[in-house]
Amino acid sequence: MAKVLEFKLPDLGEGLTEAEIVRWLVEVGDVVAIDQPVVEVETAKAMVEVPCPYGGVVTARFGEEGTELPVGAPLLTVAVGAPEGSSGSGEDSGSGTESSGGSGNVLVGYGTGAPAARRRRIRPDRLDRPVTEAPVSAAPVVEAPVLEAPVVKVLVADAAVSEGPVPVVSPLVRRLARQNDIDLRRLAGSGPDGLILRADVDRAIRTAEETATATAHAARTQAKTQAQAPAAAVAGAPNGVSAAPAAERIPLRGVRGAVADKLSRSRTEIPDATCWVDADATELMTVRAAMNAATGPSAGPKVSVLALLARICTAALARFPELNSTVDTEAREIVRLPGVHLGFAAQTERGLVVPVVRDAHTRNAESIGAEIARLTELARTGKLSPAQLTGGTFTLNNYGVFGVDGSTPIINHPEAAMLGVGRIMPKPWVHQGELAVRQVVQLSLTFDHRVCDGGTAGGFLRYVADCVEQPAVLLRTL
Repeated sequence: MAKVLEFKLPDLGEGLTEAEIVRWLVEVGDVVAIDQPVVEVETAKAMVEVPCPYGGVVTARFGEEGTELPVGAPLLTVAVGAPEGSSGSGEDSGSGTESSGGSGNVLVGYGTGAPAARRRRIRPDRLDRPVTEAPVSAAPVVEAPVLEAPVVKVLVADAAVSEGPVPVVSPLVRRLARQNDIDLRRLAGSGPDGLILRADVDRAIRTAEETATATAHAARTQAKTQAQAPAAAVAGAPNGVSAAPAAERIPLRGVRGAVADKLSRSRTEIPDATCWVDADATELMTVRAAMNAATGPSAGPKVSVLALLARICTAALARFPELNSTVDTEAREIVRLPGVHLGFAAQTERGLVVPVVRDAHTRNAESIGAEIARLTELARTGKLSPAQLTGGTFTLNNYGVFGVDGSTPIINHPEAAMLGVGRIMPKPWVHQGELAVRQVVQLSLTFDHRVCDGGTAGGFLRYVADCVEQPAVLLRTL
């Protein structure tokens, strides 16, 4: 007899306490291997695939797609330890149940590296056969073990579901329950030692029918009431104007909820201030075009404007380290950080995320650009790990890609500053004493006034602007 093991949502690290089910990767009845990913979940940090430490047959899943579960809540149950069988038919030839062992791993991304087994679904007609039943042939065949439950979709909060094997002997009882969508785990058997009898299933079917009838009646009553409400609202409104429609409510969870919490905390805890300056980016754009036009063995990949601005930021932070710091409020200390881990804002379908380029102060523009491109692609596909979204010390926000000129960024808590970059566009500009059309960009710096005063923030921003206007200034630090 197979042993049914329960797999719970593991600790996903980074202090995360909950996750939302995005997509199930297995169905009830599938055979899974040890450490095979079984569900894709979204945390406040990233989208991750969760591997199951058990190998066997999936007997139940807990939670619909879109359901938010706390760490430690049941995800699914797996029947393991069943004897392997063979069959005379071509459909199930050479297949069997998985090993009863488990990897013991509970953290996402860790596994034994066992090869994934071919997934197959157990035929429903085989679920109801006794183990001793065999087809009419000269050689006896051992059938697959009886699984414990049909497809059951319940929320984690339901505590009525029992654990362990379901005490049912008759295949007829199992078939009757499955045909009527009755979860045997919810029934208390009236037979010896809690054995579930046909009378118990019949009673559950009658109860379900009565509940369905009452629900349908309540739904019809509600629909009738809602149909009458607009007419009453129009009659009671002045000049027959209909009442306003109900407001839409969108849960703040996942990435959007995490962003909301971080921005609220930043506004609450950080006394921020913003300064800005317009800069002539014509020379920077000319230098970039020359870099990307280079050919031959020494020519590297194309360099983006964002990569050049990121390199300018690391040079500026080396001159003004106050802005590469954080505030320890409990100790009342400013903590200046030894290295620059540069975050950059990236807009995705799941919302705003801030991937982090590690050790940006040790990289040149080409290396920073390559890492930005790699992390951006991971962000767009939802494959960034929590570690790639945390630990930043300074953030660069290029909101110019949205076609806006300026902004007052909110600091990415617990950092001390953020540089915002508007769109680069042709504008009238006084150049060498004459009016000319130049490529102009607005730069804005929002900083934590606890770590520095306006003089330091202004000096940082002015140095960035000087490097944008005269890229040769940056050569001194290369």
